[in-house]
Amino acid sequence: MVSFGRRLARVFTFVFIVVTSAACGTASHNMAGGETRLAFVAEPTQTATRDAGATPPLSFGGLAGRTVTVDSVSDLRLRKHEVALTFDDGPVPGRTPAVLDALDKVGVKATFLMVGQMAHAYPRLVREVAMRGHTIGTHTQSHANLTQVSTPDAEAQINSGMKNVSDALVPTRYRAAPFFRFPYLTSTPRQRRQLAARGITVIDADIDSKDYFQSSPEQLRQRTLARVEARGSGIILMHDIHARTGKMLPALLADLKERGYKVVRLVPGGRAENLLVSSLTHNMSAGYPAPKTMRN
Repeated sequence: MVSFGRRLARVFTFVFIVVTSAACGTASHNMAGGETRLAFVAEPTQTATRDAGATPPLSFGGLAGRTVTVDSVSDLRLRKHEVALTFDDGPVPGRTPAVLDALDKVGVKATFLMVGQMAHAYPRLVREVAMRGHTIGTHTQSHANLTQVSTPDAEAQINSGMKNVSDALVPTRYRAAPFFRFPYLTSTPRQRRQLAARGITVIDADIDSKDYFQSSPEQLRQRTLARVEARGSGIILMHDIHARTGKMLPALLADLKERGYKVVRLVPGGRAENLLVSSLTHNMSAGYPAPKTMRN
């Protein structure tokens, strides 16, 4: 039985992340224009254990698109009417599973950029996301705006977030991807250079659903679809911590299918195998190489 103190900590963590995510609307979102920026994807270190409950990658109704193998940003070129689905800030009981169920029903895969505090509070959900075949990346330890903290604090936020996500996956044969998204989509050139030097790819966003705004699921669906149609392709930013997102997702996926869109699945190339080191044998930075500024 979980102790009262641990329950209280989980509640505090969830409330903190929800409030912080809601503040996304007040920060500059630095939306990437033109070329889509995506890279490596979490894959099992061995063949997926479908006999252990993993969902087969079936396609229902043709919404699932091609699989893109990526070794670098230049390997990814989303074609017209192709989208990649991304979800930030989770996982959260009741809400992340609703998103997973909606994705399963149409046989598509997404990328989940997880906050370290949430991964630590709900490690079983981290493992469930992985076993259902989705990409797992990271999003700092506590959703801090890294442009407003010192360099050591920014590094600590990145590394702690990675470690907690990696630790949650230790009992499985899955590993997190060298995938990172800056909270509020704000960063400095130096921070991006440091991540690139570590083989970590920053995922920006082309289409912001703004699901952190107070709105109904239908309003959210219409807003997101309008932005997808205006751009024609790209990375869609959503959050699996909001109930409205899970509620509207089945309708949005039906809209995408009706309009001829494909949801692409991203998988790592050979270079990713060299970048990823299992957290079972490497404790620092969730299995990622440490930046030069942190090496002894």
